[in-house]
Amino acid sequence: MDVSDVEPKQHDLVTHRGFKLIHGTHDPNDVDQIYNLEIRDTDVFVVTYPKSGTIWMQQILLLFEVKGDVTAVSELNNQCNADFIPWIEVKGSRQAFITAPSPRLRVTHLQYQFMPAALSQRKGKVIYVARNPKDVLVSYFHFHKLANMLETPKDFDDFFEKFMRGEVFGSSWFEHIKTWYSHKDDMNMLFITYEEMIQDLQSAVERISLFLGKELTGEQLANVVRHSTFNNMKKIPQANYEQVSGDLLNHRQGTFMRKGTIGDWKNHFTVAQNERFDKVFHREMEDFALTFIWDIRDTEFSHSHSAAL
Repeated sequence: MDVSDVEPKQHDLVTHRGFKLIHGTHDPNDVDQIYNLEIRDTDVFVVTYPKSGTIWMQQILLLFEVKGDVTAVSELNNQCNADFIPWIEVKGSRQAFITAPSPRLRVTHLQYQFMPAALSQRKGKVIYVARNPKDVLVSYFHFHKLANMLETPKDFDDFFEKFMRGEVFGSSWFEHIKTWYSHKDDMNMLFITYEEMIQDLQSAVERISLFLGKELTGEQLANVVRHSTFNNMKKIPQANYEQVSGDLLNHRQGTFMRKGTIGDWKNHFTVAQNERFDKVFHREMEDFALTFIWDIRDTEFSHSHSAAL
């Protein structure tokens, strides 16, 4: 672990084994212990780079557990979805994971290197949700203004530079997706994109249900889809994280769920920033058969810098 002579502030980042963690939120020693966790076949990990659909997948998995009955969720007055499907890397979470009954559902923003070794022995299941990185960058910029545990950016240009250098929690988007995607065949993984879910949520939910072996009726599955749409989730306090303490989220700066669309980067990137991003994307991803939707008007998975999925 990198050691600094200066005690970090709450929103400062701490570099641990080349990965940026949040001081006060993560304990590097706890993170290291995740690798040795015993994994059950019923365990499910949702893996994302920040602002790539984590909350959306939490909602879907939670609705699976209650067979689409949203009233069972809405009755949880003072809790949010993360209380039931928490982050595995948050400080103090490891013991709760060890003692939790099955199925143990968890989310994480960690890179592959930190995750339980048993996953590569095809224990448990992994759902990796990827999102086009331009929209990730924009969403992450706005989230930094909302999240009190993260440093408020000076402006978009400043955050753009930090994101490109990987100087944010989660480090490099490129390294995150490449390390996980490179090992997808070693584990029970479903790889799905945020854009797929926006385009055809019904098909996406059916894929996830099949992958997890869920036995839901057609009506129950339809209810999962209905209550997982962006507009409906914004109305559900547990899904929109309205119950989260003001110490963590500055609700005056906006809502946790902001737009949930494709192509918002066009409202923020300059021409020069877009050209630079495209150049880096091509260099970093040319050996990976991945493609993304970059504009809501696109009807197919296509991009001039990407190969077919």
